[in-house]
Amino acid sequence: MNNQTRLRIGRKIAKVTIIANALLTLCKIVIGIIAHSSAMVADGIHSFSDVLSTLAVIIGLKLSNKSEDAHHPYGYEKFEPIMAKLLATILFITALSIGYNAIHTMIAGDFSTPRRVAIYAAILSIITKEWMYRYTAKGAKEIESTALLADAWHHRSDALSSIGALIGIVGAIMGYAPLDALASLVICLLIGKVAVDIYWESVKQLIDHAGNREIVESIQKDIINTEGVIRIDDLKTRIHASKLYVDVECSVDQNLSFLSAHDIAEKIHHTVETNYTNVKHCMVHVNPYQTKQ
Repeated sequence: MNNQTRLRIGRKIAKVTIIANALLTLCKIVIGIIAHSSAMVADGIHSFSDVLSTLAVIIGLKLSNKSEDAHHPYGYEKFEPIMAKLLATILFITALSIGYNAIHTMIAGDFSTPRRVAIYAAILSIITKEWMYRYTAKGAKEIESTALLADAWHHRSDALSSIGALIGIVGAIMGYAPLDALASLVICLLIGKVAVDIYWESVKQLIDHAGNREIVESIQKDIINTEGVIRIDDLKTRIHASKLYVDVECSVDQNLSFLSAHDIAEKIHHTVETNYTNVKHCMVHVNPYQTKQ
């Protein structure tokens, strides 16, 4: 899939989720204020952070879409994890703010009983955010975008936090007033965990972390099954944003001509880049293999 197609699909998903999140944010915050539910207001703030995160994702996709040039011969793909780190930071700050307000309410003992309308807002949020997660995750898989996948999990975390808000609201209405503030605290922890996970994943994409074991083992099998390859001397992979670089050294018969050895290297190069669409480049070096006498 070319970069223009990735950007087009990413933009479409972003527009849909931004509009849905903006409407959902307005709905939850207004109802949260009317219903006197701190958990629902906190959940609304979480939904607003989703709008910011989706904007960050689309900016990252657009910047990473730029072609290689003399100053950046390896391309601009790493803009995606950079924006993902920004998204994670926004999430973490949001979590701290919600957690602070929840603890302040619990210490002050300033509890209020939410109205029943908050229940319907929480149910609407759960259904909407789970749909948004599935819609975004499907698109992220299609265009192989880790930033978009992180945004999908952002939606899923919002659905989970809405479940927490629902429990807190129902509990408070039933007479357990502190449950509303306690639910806000649980939401804070959920958001914080998601923020840390996204941040760590983006760091791995920026420090040349190796590809996952399943892909590396699959690449090894394809290389060793290439006709003319005697053994693999070295195989390195490194994550480059949503792409993967592969460097391989393998041994071939020392008696082969330079042209024949080069043809084997070309076969490996073509096989890896064809079988694994997220591989941006496969560098192959062949070594002469001498049979022991």
